[in-house]
Amino acid sequence: MNDASYPWLILVPRRPGLKEFHEMAADDLTLATAELCRASRALESRFAPDKINIGALGNMVPQLHLHVIARFKDDPAWPGPVWGKQPPVPYESAALQERVDTLRAAFAGT
Repeated sequence: MNDASYPWLILVPRRPGLKEFHEMAADDLTLATAELCRASRALESRFAPDKINIGALGNMVPQLHLHVIARFKDDPAWPGPVWGKQPPVPYESAALQERVDTLRAAFAGT
């Protein structure tokens, strides 16, 4: 997610037309759960958040996608949801590359 206020990943199942979590086949649910756990562990290992939030709202984009967000007691939206609290803070190019490198390293270790 292009919001430097929070370490944030979005997982998108590669299933055309999938809109809802409960529409997933049993094997896909198992895989999605494993991927959510892997993403959560990657964020925890690199950012040591106070909490990991997982959300599947899909009101703006109907394709099923899962938000995995590292949250901190001192972040701008704590303790509420991240949506609508403040405008997104886009990454600067160098900061984006650093974040991508950090997350790649985290995934390599999970």
